[in-house]
Amino acid sequence: MRRILLAAAALVTAACAQTSNRPDPSAQPGAKAPALELVASSPRQWTGIAVSKEGRIFVNFPRWSEDVPVSVAEVKDGAIVPWPDATWNEWKPGTPGEGHFVAVQSVVTDDQDRLWILDTGNPQFKGVITQPTLYQFDIASGRPVRTFTFPPEVSSGNSYLNDVRIDTEREVAYLTDSQAGGLVVLDLKSGSSRKVLRDHPSTHAEFNRTVIMGRTFERSVQSDGIALSPDRKTLYWSALSGHTLWRIPAEALRDLQQNDEALAKKIERVATIVATDGILFDTKGRLWLGGLEDGAIYRYIPGGGYEQVIKDPRLLWPDSFAEGPRGDIYVTTSQIHLPPAERGAYEIYRFSP
Repeated sequence: MRRILLAAAALVTAACAQTSNRPDPSAQPGAKAPALELVASSPRQWTGIAVSKEGRIFVNFPRWSEDVPVSVAEVKDGAIVPWPDATWNEWKPGTPGEGHFVAVQSVVTDDQDRLWILDTGNPQFKGVITQPTLYQFDIASGRPVRTFTFPPEVSSGNSYLNDVRIDTEREVAYLTDSQAGGLVVLDLKSGSSRKVLRDHPSTHAEFNRTVIMGRTFERSVQSDGIALSPDRKTLYWSALSGHTLWRIPAEALRDLQQNDEALAKKIERVATIVATDGILFDTKGRLWLGGLEDGAIYRYIPGGGYEQVIKDPRLLWPDSFAEGPRGDIYVTTSQIHLPPAERGAYEIYRFSP
């Protein structure tokens, strides 16, 4: 039955496809690429980035090794300062996780200028050892306001909750699972959550290896990048090991009566894209994507074009995006495709679209 459902889903998404080929950067001759400005660098690997309305910059360091002294930090005049304080960042393997960050994968701000921190509870990809948790922090005071945990049926085993987008109007959070595959819908009013589309092709890798800037990355990564349209009506996502951008009406995801079979019929294949990690809608409705394979940044406009905006050898695995208060776009580099011995400093860049 599962095979029948997946096949039917594939036919449905193909029927409503609006697929475009990956762009030829020469299609717009004479267009000048925005300049990359180096904002900060670190000897330690970061992934997520968030920027407040005052321009404060927050980053997270995933616990992918035993040597991660800080999980969440604020970048102040180039310095990496543990945030909200040292206590939250002092977790050690074998100790309780309450009141500490265990394995943070992403940080984001919402349109009400609150900071959200997603803790996978899965250090070094060895399996979920503490309940995955989404924290909402007040930026001004550094105090946690709300804490949401995910039950085993949503995230356990090899699950790795990766990224999150917040609908502050409807009080809903949407997350991706990049290890087990699937989308998670969290009701912020009740705290209840459910996982959907865990077996759908759209939330799973399309291939097992990716050539990234001449290096072969021997790993398949499932649903990873996620973005909510500015009007909050449509959710977009992609598998990192894939070349497809997908979307679905967010209203369908919030409808508890919609099972996976019903949701599959509402999914659209939007475009053929470069393999990308994080994706982000800015306030002007442009979707930003990181070009892992070619060290680039791409832009997609719903109903319009898809193009390469910047190509630069410094973009060594453009990981996550954030929009600053003046409309600048920030991006982290995480160099995941390179052996540790070949990596340089991890960097944050920004550009004006």
